[in-house]
Order: sequence, then C-alpha cells, then structure tokens
Amino acid sequence: MKKTINYRLTMPEKQLLKAKKISQKLLPDYAPDEIAALIEAGPERARELNALAAFQSIPSLGINFAEELISQGYYHFDQLQGKTAAALFDAFEQHCGTWADPCVEDSYRLLIHYIENRDDSKRWWHFTAERKAYREQHGFPANRPQKPWYSDEKYPKMKAYQRD
Repeated sequence: MKKTINYRLTMPEKQLLKAKKISQKLLPDYAPDEIAALIEAGPERARELNALAAFQSIPSLGINFAEELISQGYYHFDQLQGKTAAALFDAFEQHCGTWADPCVEDSYRLLIHYIENRDDSKRWWHFTAERKAYREQHGFPANRPQKPWYSDEKYPKMKAYQRD
C-alpha cells in the first residue's frame, strides 16, 4: 500500500483538522471513516474518501485516476469485479468524450489485474505490451471519440504538446 493517499481536502476540511491539531501527514494512520468523522463529512464525502483511499492503494495509480473512477460512479473494487480493462477504458473515453493517452488504458489493465490478483508488484507500465497486443488484434470501437484528450479544455497544459 502507498504511504501517502491524496484526499484533496477542501479548505474547511483542512481547517477542521488544524483545529483538532491533526497534521495531514498523519492521515495515513487513520482509516477513511475516521478521517470522515474528523472532518465532519457527510455520507457521500465519506464514501468518496473511502474510494480515494482504496483506488490509490494500488501502486502507480494516483489521485487523478481515482477521481476519474469516482466520476464514473465507481466507489468499490466490487463494482469493477468481472469487468475487462478494455471495456472500462472504452467506457472512460465515452465518458470523457475524447480519446485518451494509451497509458490510461495501461492503468485500467493494472486496476483489473490488482482486483483479480491483489498483486501489488506491478505498475501501469508493465501492461503496455499487453495493451498493444490487444489493440493490434481487436482495435478500438467504431464509436471511439475523435477528439484527442490533450485538446480538451480540461487539460490546458497539454495544449503545448498538440501538433498542428
């Protein structure tokens, strides 16, 4: 398990911790439900904190990936059981309305591998060859979005990498 989980606490949540003299650096010592109680979170925020902790517990998967899973309605590994990485990735692209960087598909492959095996020795880049072989054989869905992810306003830093 990772040593640091990013909860993206709001300023009021940070202030509650500060008032209780609890450093954010100590949050890994608390269970997500304890953190929710400390920051006086409602049930939905508590559910989100639990999901952030669970998804980021997988090595090399970070806060952005965890938040994307939550935005698609996933809060527990159980909800992902039996799904394929390719299907999840294709659904992710549809959800975003853009095609995504290939490393995102590798991350979905790591996620499914972890759920099925609880193997924390792998990182997302260990699945690049598997992804390439799969896409070589199966390609992408016909309805794959045409707009690249780096041209989306959601990713302003990537505009610099866009080619004319």
